[in-house]
Amino acid sequence: MLETFQMAIVGVVFGVILSLPMALLCARNTSPHPIVRVIARNVVATLRTVPDLVWALIFVVAVGLGPLAGILAIVMDTIGFCARFFSERIEEVDPGPGQALAATGASRSGVVCGAIIPECTPSFVATSLFSVEKAVRSAVVLGLVGAGGIGVELSAAMNLFRYDQALTVILAILVVVIGVEQVSAWIRKRVM
Repeated sequence: MLETFQMAIVGVVFGVILSLPMALLCARNTSPHPIVRVIARNVVATLRTVPDLVWALIFVVAVGLGPLAGILAIVMDTIGFCARFFSERIEEVDPGPGQALAATGASRSGVVCGAIIPECTPSFVATSLFSVEKAVRSAVVLGLVGAGGIGVELSAAMNLFRYDQALTVILAILVVVIGVEQVSAWIRKRVM
């Protein structure tokens, strides 16, 4: 279970880090050019279209069985999920603070870092926490195809007709998922 949780956290951290620049390219008010925006949105749409289970199968073939395949699948899924919501939030930003910074001579990156990202941070944190919840549940399923985590144990218990072990694994998953949701809700209340 610890490996499953670690896969989810590592995958989401890298996914969120990669989502931010992608979201800036997707947002109408931060994209450097409309063509770049269209390409970035299509990339994000593609990432969102491919299910995490398919990503896991692709990465199991590419890097072999184990947690690395699961982490990479979660990274791809998180980029598709977070980049979409991050870009939507960036487009909703009040233009006033950004215009004020630009009027004082701030560069485009200065406006993004000084006005847009600080205003969006609470929404980014909430979306990232939802990604963690989603990734913990996904990591269990990814193990069923050999991408590491407790899903491997669940699959083995089911294949060997060891339903008592399978029930124990399912209960452990339930406890962790509920725990992650509770911690996530608590953090969202503090940030928002």
